[in-house]
Amino acid sequence: MKIGIITHHTINNFGAFLQAWALQEKLKTLFPKDEVFIVNYIIPKQNIINVGGFFRFYPGSETPKSWLNKISQPHIFSKTRKEFLNLTKPVYNAEQINALGLDCIVVGSDEVWNYLDPKSFSPIKYSSGLKCKSIVAYAPSTGKASGENAPESVRSALKGFTALSARDKGAQVLCENALGVKPGIVCDPTFLTDTPKADNDKINSLTKRPYVLFYYCNGMPYELKKQLIESARQKGYEVLGAGEYDKLYSQMSIRLDPFEWAELFRRSSFVYTGTFHGVVFSILNRKDFRVFASIDSRVRKIGALLDQFGIGERNVTSHPVFDENDRIDYDKVYSYVSKLREDSSNYLKRAVSGEEIKGEKS
Repeated sequence: MKIGIITHHTINNFGAFLQAWALQEKLKTLFPKDEVFIVNYIIPKQNIINVGGFFRFYPGSETPKSWLNKISQPHIFSKTRKEFLNLTKPVYNAEQINALGLDCIVVGSDEVWNYLDPKSFSPIKYSSGLKCKSIVAYAPSTGKASGENAPESVRSALKGFTALSARDKGAQVLCENALGVKPGIVCDPTFLTDTPKADNDKINSLTKRPYVLFYYCNGMPYELKKQLIESARQKGYEVLGAGEYDKLYSQMSIRLDPFEWAELFRRSSFVYTGTFHGVVFSILNRKDFRVFASIDSRVRKIGALLDQFGIGERNVTSHPVFDENDRIDYDKVYSYVSKLREDSSNYLKRAVSGEEIKGEKS
């Protein structure tokens, strides 16, 4: 059997790469005798806009040296994709995807169902035009889209899936409105596959001393960030950015591949983040963390994840790091995670094997 994955693998984003890689590796484990591919589906507009973002210079927080390091990041992503993802030849439409001769196509994870994102929207991600024995949705997210009032092209295309699941409530609502069924929630692929450790001179040099890690707390007021960093330093910690730079940080921890990025979470003492996968990798490594999210889609995704895992509100406050009364009970969290992993793996195995799984009728 030839299994193909359609996801946001071309986006130069650590979480986007790692969820694609993790799903590929999980499928290889579940179906060791079959071939697993990442369908190299290209949306030129999405890629151009994404790469262009790395060339913005923020004089308030960046230096010319850090900017020069940052603009090399897309090349590192490209190199890592070629090394670790089993890519098909580039394809640009449904006809070319069908010509790959796949027996099963898995769509997801990440915001593949965000129909409000004009740069990444494609009916193909909702199965439109795809001809395959099995078309499986694995943990799709609608991002900032609520799942309501979706375009008719989206609603009708969803009928092509033989199996449905969701990563968030938005994807459930979309299926309820379009198909009258409520698919089950499954975990992000990064929970299904252990991310390999990155043990090299670069990472070992960055992590010689204990540190607090920041990852994209976009919009955090300067004075608040400065206060948090000063609090960490008073307690003897350095401050690093996970693939990002700010003049307030102790070192320049950019020019990372996705596995090195994940390693910074693994070795950190505390995390501040404003992204879904920043929270995910904090949870995966059992780190105490706080959230500062200012983008609506991230607020929605992070809030749903924290509620799902029973962690509760983790918004940034002015309290110093390592408040002993603010620890996460990870034994309790992982009693849920273990069951979710098992259920998600079972769904994936059954769905890719050809079983029709649509969810509960609403």
